[in-house]
Amino acid sequence: MPDAIKAIPVRHYGRWVSAVVVLALLGLLVNAFASANVHYSAIPDYLFDSTVISGLGKTVLISVLSMVLGLALGIVLAVMRLSKNPVTSSVSWLYIWFFRGTPVYVQLLLWFNLALIFPYINLGPIYRDEMSDFMTPFMAALLGLGLNEAAYMSEIVRAGIQSVDEGQTEAAHALGMSQGRTLRRIVLPQAMRVIVPPTGNEFINMLKTSSLAASAAQYLELLRSTSDIGQTTGATVEMLFLAATWYLILTSVFSVGQFYLERHYARGSLRTLPLTPFQKIKKNLASFSRQSGGVSA
Repeated sequence: MPDAIKAIPVRHYGRWVSAVVVLALLGLLVNAFASANVHYSAIPDYLFDSTVISGLGKTVLISVLSMVLGLALGIVLAVMRLSKNPVTSSVSWLYIWFFRGTPVYVQLLLWFNLALIFPYINLGPIYRDEMSDFMTPFMAALLGLGLNEAAYMSEIVRAGIQSVDEGQTEAAHALGMSQGRTLRRIVLPQAMRVIVPPTGNEFINMLKTSSLAASAAQYLELLRSTSDIGQTTGATVEMLFLAATWYLILTSVFSVGQFYLERHYARGSLRTLPLTPFQKIKKNLASFSRQSGGVSA
């Protein structure tokens, strides 16, 4: 009778070496910041300062409104780009080409200084005013961020629409549905599972990009508010750390929302939905308890 085969587990020395190197580098980084001339106690002192909270609210407000504008206009541009009409398709392509090809910071500066070349805004009987009164820091930030975002959202929406099988559209037309109704009822709902993940990433990126409006359009958002406190108190670096802390909190909160939104639209396309963070914790605890019970037995 042959001897039983003794299985020897493979030793991954590279994993241990890489883990030690990473931990050593992390320790050096933590030690560098711990010994730096930074008054970390100033960060919690101003964490809920009224000026900081006001800037935080304006950051969320401009990010949400810019994203709504970018999404709405992006859907229109995507439909125009896919249109068989050469005029609308060309106009959409030119829009995307311009706004994707120029930095958003330059666009914000152009909107904020538009009064230098257009002293008045004249929309006929609808609206007429001086450009300096109309183009406030908020309006310049909204137009600069929202119109730039529309160029990127149009490509995301276009990719989502094209991911839906053409047979779906043909079947809807065979049932007598119009082009617009087919788009609203058939194509876009199925395209959402492709559109939602990059849209969530774009919104998280918008939260951080909104900080450009502080210097380009003089908009009093989070970074500008913390910078003003840093200049008056002398805690410049500490207030930058404070701004970074709030940005991390915002992106973490909205990342959780993005996860559940993606999970919602994944229904019907996945056999098993991804586990939520609470379900993962529950599963890990149950697995750990079973292993502990087996060891004690």
